[in-house]
Amino acid sequence: MSINSDMILQGKKIVVTGGAGFIGSNLCDKLIEMDNEVVCFDNFATGKRENIIHLLNHPKFKLIEGDIRNLEDCKKAVENGEFVLHQAALGSVPRSIKDPITSNDVNVGGFLNMLVASRDAGVKRFVYAASSSTYGDSEALPKVEDKIGKPLSPYAITKYVNELYADVFSKTYGVETIGLRYFNVFGRRQDPNGAYAAVIPKFVKLLMDNKSPVINGDGTYSRDFTYIDNVVQANLLCLATKSKEAINTVYNVAYGERNTLIDLVKYLKEYLSKFDEKINLIEPEHGPNRQGDIPHSLADINKAKELLNYNPEFSLESGLKEAVTWYWENL
Repeated sequence: MSINSDMILQGKKIVVTGGAGFIGSNLCDKLIEMDNEVVCFDNFATGKRENIIHLLNHPKFKLIEGDIRNLEDCKKAVENGEFVLHQAALGSVPRSIKDPITSNDVNVGGFLNMLVASRDAGVKRFVYAASSSTYGDSEALPKVEDKIGKPLSPYAITKYVNELYADVFSKTYGVETIGLRYFNVFGRRQDPNGAYAAVIPKFVKLLMDNKSPVINGDGTYSRDFTYIDNVVQANLLCLATKSKEAINTVYNVAYGERNTLIDLVKYLKEYLSKFDEKINLIEPEHGPNRQGDIPHSLADINKAKELLNYNPEFSLESGLKEAVTWYWENL
């Protein structure tokens, strides 16, 4: 990973909320590798113990089981922490449409609890997972940070409210905040199971089981798919930066290219067929468009490049090659 923050990010105490989840556990791994003290705060609603089992006996890793909806749990987690990487959330647009109250409780109430606990503990910087869903009904491409539309789902509303709260806390209380609008993150440890599984692990598992993936719509919807290592890099850069201009703002975190769902299936078939030739013969099926989905997503990543020195190393293709190998070996 080509960043020069290893020396700066050594010996720090960093709290990772949702640290047993897909993104959070990858962050925990990297921070421990860089010789930091890591507190993983998770209630295992969507996180998995197996994601962090290899860290449980590490002298610089601590697991705190708790819920961000409980302020006392949050205070316990951030005690003496220097930085917070807030990844805990209930993801998924369809989940939020089915159950908006729980999504709001976790993503808004829990977020506010973490901000209050971090403020009271004197945390230096609060970096949080924002979302590309914030762009809502804006049809402009590529997506630029200061031009958003109206949210299209309860999930999108919660993630936009996070940005508003973070901005108020930085201005009112002096808490340094940075929001990262993730664009369709994928990679090792992303769960392929369950009703709200993301498209890439879901399709990988279906193809590995010699079943047809179901594309929502005609397959021309496009996304800026972002490999996990690009996301880890962005988080580390947010912790390391000393630029005043780079804090108290939000960034797109993506690769800066868009691919259609048809492209995605084509790549997955090609890479997985190296393990099982029959996969290349599987044809996708098509279903209706999904409620709350935006047709096209493409990030402008110039702001992160300029202010954070963000330099994503993995395209969709190179990331998929890594991801399908991991799934083949671990599923």
